[in-house]
Amino acid sequence: MLIRRPNDIKPSEITPESVFLNRRAVVAAVLGAGAATALPRAMAATAAPPPAPNLVYTKNTRYTVANDTPNSWAEVTGYNNFYEFGTDKSDPARNAGSLRPKPWTVEIAGEAEIKGKFSFEDIVKPHPLEERIYRFRCVEAWSMVIPWVGFPLGDLLKRFKPTSKAKYVEFTTLLDPKQMPGQSTSVLDWPYVEGLRIDEAMHPLALMVTGVYGRELPNQNGAPLRVMSPWKYGLKNAKSIVKIRFTEQQPKTTWNEAAPSEYGFYGNVNPQVDHPRWSQASERRIGGGFLAKRQPTLPFNGYAEQVASLYTGMDLRRYF
Repeated sequence: MLIRRPNDIKPSEITPESVFLNRRAVVAAVLGAGAATALPRAMAATAAPPPAPNLVYTKNTRYTVANDTPNSWAEVTGYNNFYEFGTDKSDPARNAGSLRPKPWTVEIAGEAEIKGKFSFEDIVKPHPLEERIYRFRCVEAWSMVIPWVGFPLGDLLKRFKPTSKAKYVEFTTLLDPKQMPGQSTSVLDWPYVEGLRIDEAMHPLALMVTGVYGRELPNQNGAPLRVMSPWKYGLKNAKSIVKIRFTEQQPKTTWNEAAPSEYGFYGNVNPQVDHPRWSQASERRIGGGFLAKRQPTLPFNGYAEQVASLYTGMDLRRYF
């Protein structure tokens, strides 16, 4: 039972990610330069990636965003929504060290011919990894461009031979308050559950993610396995997945259950459907600094050409 819901922050009031990467550097930049515009530069060198990529992958140019520079490692790994580690954007990077992503097991259940528990290696090894640079859009109206590494989600799901009754796919995040201290609070009804319609999950754009920037996925980004459906808001992309269940009925998902008037099941990026407390017509790109100009939100986050046909005939204001 949901006891309380976190207070969402207006997009205009969200503190830029750079503020969280190194508080001392923020203070030094403010005192030394006396200008907020210096902060992004001051933060740029505060969080470096591991020395070298450790994943073997190819670059998929077909599904890569063109003419859009990816966010930095520091931005991608230092500014996150992952309430299992806290509700502040800096909490996941600070608290996720308690997560143990190895060894890892994923249960396959529901309307499929092949079911059971499978190791991380069983899930990943049959699939060649590729890098896709995707736009990422959060429901709070901030965005990034992120070089994910993974493999098509549909390729994984087909291996388990879903039956004709499988209309949806449900993803469940690990439930372990010792590893995920945020689960000791009642901010959400744990474990975190998300879902996609089966045709959405099988779409070539949907990715099972195992890494970012060529490195293994950091804990705060959903290690060791997370979903990425780039035409949807970030809340739809379940992290640290321990169960995949094929269902005939639409699954009950965490945010849709917590606040159905604010978070629909579909979660498609739609500039014409506002959140009750803010507009979704524009977004702020993380990394642009305090004075960065907001940019228009694109329908389906810019992937309309690829995915709009999935929703032909649907009232996207009703099924938001």
